[in-house]
Amino acid sequence: MFGRQVTMKLKDGAVAEFNRITDSEILPLLRKQKGFRDETILIAPERAEVIATSFWDSKEDAETYSRSDYPEVLKVLSNVIEGTPTVKTFDFVRLTVQQAVAARLA
Repeated sequence: MFGRQVTMKLKDGAVAEFNRITDSEILPLLRKQKGFRDETILIAPERAEVIATSFWDSKEDAETYSRSDYPEVLKVLSNVIEGTPTVKTFDFVRLTVQQAVAARLA
């Protein structure tokens, strides 16, 4: 698997609108992408910072999305973000969330 991390700065008071756009427009678009697996979004409201990490079957799938549909996502978010988001990519190594959840349920 492959990871793609986008870090962005939200405009003042834009957290609720960002969440609405994410739920109603961005996640449905991502779910239609070849190779898309999941998305995690972390928000630090006190500094209006967002870290969104998407998980893909392959680097090629993530790059195809980046070229084809990501520019549209930026347009959709243009009213709630400041500046240009930073994009970083990663090779996927390990997931421990399921293990942590299973341990809590035991």
